[in-house]
Amino acid sequence: MRFTQDSGSSANLVRAYGPGELRINDATYRSSLIVSASAVVAAPDIGRVEDLAGLDPSRILALDPELVLLGTGQRQIFPPASFRAEFLRAGIGFEAMDTGAACRTFNVLVTEQRRVVALLMM
Repeated sequence: MRFTQDSGSSANLVRAYGPGELRINDATYRSSLIVSASAVVAAPDIGRVEDLAGLDPSRILALDPELVLLGTGQRQIFPPASFRAEFLRAGIGFEAMDTGAACRTFNVLVTEQRRVVALLMM
């Protein structure tokens, strides 16, 4: 799926998403990512929802989000409650959705200048 390009912003935006591939601005990625308006961090160790048990939440919290989006691939899968609880305890909103929806939501929130971080799985 292609998204329209906003040439007036220097923030990271998802320009395209397809099976096994994400394009953030002009760069193409083929593994899971943690992305904010100002940072892109590769997360090749997170390929499935089950892998979230081994993810140190500080990798996401270091980006100072007010909301965390989890894109779980082609379909929405809810992560373990213990993973969501890490963010809720910190007062940070958390939403799980399929990766396409997470990409679209991320773009909207970034253009609204919200402090959003998305963990996007392929």
